[in-house]
Amino acid sequence: MVGRRSRRWSADDPDQVSGNPRPDPACPLCERPIPPRARSSLHHLTPKLKGGTHRGTVRLHQICHSAIHARYSEAEIAKRLTDVEALRTDPEIARFLAWVRGKPDDFHAATRMTRDRRASRRKA
Repeated sequence: MVGRRSRRWSADDPDQVSGNPRPDPACPLCERPIPPRARSSLHHLTPKLKGGTHRGTVRLHQICHSAIHARYSEAEIAKRLTDVEALRTDPEIARFLAWVRGKPDDFHAATRMTRDRRASRRKA
């Protein structure tokens, strides 16, 4: 499935052999763990359409990734939201983060484009 990453058991993995599983990676945006069962995806800090590369990506919860693209165009992301700290301090994303941090680590819900973004797309 797209956006899901599975981790297979390996006898060569000292954490799995010792019974001490590795901690789940954390979403750099909301700072909640991303468990294997959670939906996640890679976010290009500089959008590919604006010259971003795979090296400039971060793994986010799918809901966090969707929240970014529901609020901002590729051009706006490339212009002023090209790092995690800029995203975190943006008022719209900060409000979303305050809400999502209270949800379970594997929480996902459909994300709709904001009214402002829909209106700006109709004008273009």
